[in-house]
Formats: sequence, structure tokens, C-alpha cells
Amino acid sequence: MTTPGARLDKVILVGLLAAGVFTALAHGAVEFWAVSVFELIIGCLVLLWGIRLFVGRSVSIRIPRMILPVLALLALGLLQSIAIQSTAGRQLSLSMDVEATRSAVGVFVALVASFAIAANFVARREHLRGLATFLIIYGLVLALFALIQHITWNGRLYWLRPLTSGAVSPFGPFVNRNHFAGYMEMLIPIPIALLITGGARTDLRFLYVFAATMMAVAVVASLSRGGIISLAAELVFLAALSAKRTARLTGGRLSFLLRPMALVPLVAAAIGAGVFWIGAEPVVNRVINSSGLSGETSPKQTFFASRGWIWRDTVAMVEANPVIGVGFGAYETAYPIYSEDDGTATLGQTLVVDRAHNDYLQVLADCGIVGFGIAVWFILTVFRSTWRGSKSRDSLSAGLALGCGAGIFGLLVHSLFDFNLQLPSNAWLFLLLAAVVSQAAERRRSGRIRTEVVEVAAPVEAVVVTTGEYR
Repeated sequence: MTTPGARLDKVILVGLLAAGVFTALAHGAVEFWAVSVFELIIGCLVLLWGIRLFVGRSVSIRIPRMILPVLALLALGLLQSIAIQSTAGRQLSLSMDVEATRSAVGVFVALVASFAIAANFVARREHLRGLATFLIIYGLVLALFALIQHITWNGRLYWLRPLTSGAVSPFGPFVNRNHFAGYMEMLIPIPIALLITGGARTDLRFLYVFAATMMAVAVVASLSRGGIISLAAELVFLAALSAKRTARLTGGRLSFLLRPMALVPLVAAAIGAGVFWIGAEPVVNRVINSSGLSGETSPKQTFFASRGWIWRDTVAMVEANPVIGVGFGAYETAYPIYSEDDGTATLGQTLVVDRAHNDYLQVLADCGIVGFGIAVWFILTVFRSTWRGSKSRDSLSAGLALGCGAGIFGLLVHSLFDFNLQLPSNAWLFLLLAAVVSQAAERRRSGRIRTEVVEVAAPVEAVVVTTGEYR
């Protein structure tokens, strides 16, 4: 018989996935109403989690090491959002736009809560397998929808909503093709990795190949050059890491070593066939030609006219605020102060620049060297967990560590050219994959998890706080 606690666990997990799907379908949750709904859903899930603490007589709370840099970045944002009044009546703050920082921190709080929920409610093996199946089918459905909308495009999102002036290169539910590509990049490696490690059920292998192919074809059809580069990078990542894993498990025997590596070019060939089927000429033209922020293809446009002038001005912003930056979400307010009006970036005189179009420069601008160091700490922790989890003899854990780690790697490559992590939808999926990597690393058979029991008041007898991913 299912206990009330188990039912609540299922409701919380389903609610978490529903929140993530909503952000993607709501065009990345870039509008105020979508952000508010997302925050409301996560707030309700946190409330349910609190109720769950009192349903059972003991509850296990997992605190992976990976969450520590996330909490450190949140603490920095909270510090930047503090404003005090001086004796002269002036407002003093570490942020150049306190209200924008507070708004951005509010979204980040919801994302951190999502990460904590995922780390605690995607712990059992059946939950991990169910989540993997959901993400693969969800990615397939989203890719098919995007391709169908692309083929039957009538100038409206979902064939209903007219485009605004900012939606210059829509694809799927996103108003920017690069953000659709970034979203798909994180899902594509999961079915491939599960096939490589043997974590895919026999009756689902064809579905996994088909899903990976359709998602990759959708990325290429979106004509996002950053997406195409990142897709190639994560396929190389998969091949390299799976070869190392196989070499370790088989003693380096060549016959076994080539098996997982052979799957990657097979998938690449399937992607190529799919691209040829939908038409390869636009893809070739897109890769060869340059493109500006407007998304218009023009062989005469230089990189500087596209993003270079924004990067130059962002570097000036970083140089002026090197330690803790201009503040979370304050980039748009601060940018005009550091923008050069030298006549070389006339496009910038008619555009509102609210992003650096490079997530690494964005972190440096918003949070300075301190925030950038925290981000590097998080990235190193993720890949350490990816490597440890990929060495697991459990094919499911190894496949999820490898696939989710490759998806994170692909988005980090794409972050060199765009701002995917500034969208709540893409940031949510990024942190969900990080939580799965953390759980996969914990499940290593050779791992040892340290636990600490803290006595609390009835009706909950004890809370088991799990710290440290592995030893």
C-alpha cells in the first residue's frame, strides 16, 4: 500500500518536472508572467516538501557538495541586493540597480530550490530511470513539434501568437533559435550515453536512437551555429569519456574499446541523413556566412559587428568593477556607462543591450572575480562527479552521469557565444542535469556516503542529513 509520504514524493517530483516543462513552453520564461508562475510553482513544491517532513517519522535530506557553490553564488547575490540609506539620503548598495538585482535573485532562489528538490527526490534507482525516460521522450516530442512548426511556419509561435519585435529568429517554443538549440543540446547526449553504457532497456533502444537523431536534427535545422558547434563538441566528449570508461572496465582491450566509440559516428551519420532530408543548403549557408544579433544572414557582416562590440564594452565594465561586479541583473542598467560611442558599433545605438552574449563574461560583469571563481568551482565539481559517476559498474548510473555531463559540457561550450544560462528554462534544465550527475556519482558501488543524524521535535523523530557525494 502506498504511504502518504510516498504519494507526496511523487507529487513533488511530478510538480518539479511540470515546472521545467512550463518554462520551456512559455518561451523560456523570459516574460514577467511566466517567471511569476514558475516561482509560484516552486514555492508550492517547497511548501509540500515542508509538509513531507512531518508526514513520516524520519526524513533523509541530501546535501550534495555540488550545491555549495550554488549557495555561495546565491549569498553573493543576496549581499548585492542589500541597500542602505546614508545620512545624506543616498542609497548605498553593491549593485548598480538594486531592484533588478532583487528580481534576478528571486529567480535564482527558485532555481536553487529546484536543484535541492531534484537532489532529494531523484535519488532512487527507479526515479533515475523514470526521469531518464521522461527527459528522452520529452526531448523527442519537443524536437518533433519544433520541426513541424518550422516546416509549416506561418509567422506565429504555436501558429497562434504573433511575434514581437524582439523575436527575430524563433524556433520551437523559443523566440531565439540559439536558446532552443541550447535546450536540446542538454537532452541529446542522454539517450546516446545510455546506449553506450548498456543502460537502455532492449525494447527502448530504437526509441533512444530515434530520439537522439530527431533532437540533433532539430538543432541543426534551427541554424544555430553555436548549437551545431556545441553538438559536435559533446559528441566528441561522449566518445572520449566512454572510451576511457571502457578501457578502465576492460583493461584496454581494443575490441571492447571500439564498441562505444562506434555508436557516436553512427548517430552522427543518422543526423547527417536527417539534415539532408530536411534540406542541407540552408545549413551550409548558415555555417559559411556571418550573422548579426538580428539573425539576418549577411556574408559581409563581421564578428565585431555581431558580438565583438558588446564583448569589448563588457570587458570595460569588468575592468571598472573587478571584484564583485555591477550586480545580479544590473547589466542592462550598467552597460550604457561603459559603452564606447566610436562609430564602429552603430547597431548598438538602436538596440537595448541587456546581455553580454557570453555567459562567462556575464558572470564576470554581474559578480566579478568572486562570482566567476564560484562558477569555476561549480563547473569543476560537476565534471569531477561526471567522471566518477561514469566509472560506475551500474550501467544506468554510468549512462546518466555520462549523458548529463555531456549535456552540461555542450551548453558550457555554447555559453562562449550566447546567454543560455540567463533563461530560467535552460538554467533549470542545467541544474537538473547537475543534480542527476550528483546522484549518479553517489550511487557508485565503491562509494561511501557519510551521514549525520540530527534530532528534531516530533512528529519527525530524526532528519538524516547526507553530506559529501563520495569518498
